[in-house]
Parts: sequence; structure tokens; C-alpha cells
Amino acid sequence: MMARSTGATLAACIAAALLLASCATSSSNGRAVDNKEAARANTQLGVAYLRQGNMNQAKEKLEKAEKQDPRSHEVQYALALFSERMNQPADADRHYQAALKLAPNNGEVTNAYAVFLCRSNKIDAAQRLFDEVVRNQLYATPWVAATNAAVCLRADKRNADAVPWLERAIALRPDYYPAVVELGDLHIANNDPQKARSAVDSFLSIGRKSAEVLLVGVRAAMAQGDRAAADIYARLLRRDFPNTQAAGALPQLLQAAPAQKQP
Repeated sequence: MMARSTGATLAACIAAALLLASCATSSSNGRAVDNKEAARANTQLGVAYLRQGNMNQAKEKLEKAEKQDPRSHEVQYALALFSERMNQPADADRHYQAALKLAPNNGEVTNAYAVFLCRSNKIDAAQRLFDEVVRNQLYATPWVAATNAAVCLRADKRNADAVPWLERAIALRPDYYPAVVELGDLHIANNDPQKARSAVDSFLSIGRKSAEVLLVGVRAAMAQGDRAAADIYARLLRRDFPNTQAAGALPQLLQAAPAQKQP
């Protein structure tokens, strides 16, 4: 779930974050050519092609953008995403580092690079960057980075280290359901379903709704052997989210024999 940053999602972030700039030069026909604006346009086109899966066109546009403005961190970021999609980790790493050198305080790039490092099994390096992002007051969604840090640690079987990150994410944004789902799932995996239910109930108590959170509630109640509570969560899930994948998972989940009820 790397709050779970996909190439397409991150690409959309680039397109939204591109800044206007100007750097006029002259073309061979005497017309003014704004290299920074041209690079910006080609980056947007390259990102759009990347999202569509048209890798040849994406490569052409992004390489052209890099020639037009090699010191644009947006261009380097887009090239990093492209290289990831092409399974070229060395190139992706190089472009991420170039982007961060050009824009060291850019939280979006830092978070994306941390996710990349995690996927490359460089867990400790990723954790340092996640911490940097969460502390960055200019970064708009630090709870996303905190959740990503926890997902990264869980993938490395470091559940105990993941818990503080998820608690931090929820403290920053109590209605961020992916962190609640991740925390609840982690507690169930650690054989502590009561803590999972506490996370679910805290989320519901602030008036928020989520099919995935309710499903965690069902799983936690069943793990406790509390069929009555499981039925309550299930009823809410069917009522508010009848056509979701979570609702579709209920029959099999509820048919399973509940665990022996915990005192």
C-alpha cells in the first residue's frame, strides 16, 4: 500500500507542481525560444505519455526536456519515474539524486526517492529520508510519508518499528484511513486485535467512514472471538459500502469460525 506510491500518482504530482519560469534565447530563425518553458511543456507531455504507458513517446519528450533545461528538478524527477518504470534502477537513482540536488527541500521528490530506496531494499537510507520529509514544514502531506515509512518497515519484517510511524501519521491526520488500516492490520498480525479495534473505533468516532477500516474491524472482532461486534462492523460495511471489494470479502470472513473469545 505504499501509501503506496505508484508511478502514475507521482507523475500527476509533478504535473501539478511544475512552476512557470523564463529563460529566453534565440532560435536559428530569429524567433525567441524560451527553453525553460519548452522544457516544462515537454515534461508535461512526457509525464502524460508515461501515465498512458506510451514509453517511447515519454522517453522522447523527457530527453528533449532535459536538453532544454538540464537544471530543472521537475525534469530530473520525471526522468527518475520513467527510469523506474523501465526497470532501470541505476538511472532512476541518478535522476532522483540530481532532482534532490537541484531542489533539496522538495518533499514530493524526497518522499518518492525514499519509496524508491525502500523498493531497492535500502531500508535505512529510506527511513532517513522519510523522517526528513515528515519534518519538512513545507511538505503538505507528511502523514503520507509517515505511512510509507511504516509500510517500508513492515516489508522488512520490522513491525515494532512501524508502529510509531503509523501512530505519528494518525496524530498528524486522524482521518487518513490508509494509516488506520495499516495500523489495524499490523496489530492483528501481532495477535493484538484489541489494539486494532481501538484504532478502528477511534477513526469511526470522528465521524469518518471507510470500507477498508470497517473490514479491519470485522477481522479484529473475529480474531477476538467477538462475533456480535464483527456483525456490527459488517452491517455498517454492507450499508455504507455495499458494492466494494471489502463488502465482497465479508461472506468468507464471517463464515470462518471465530477465535475463542478473549476475556
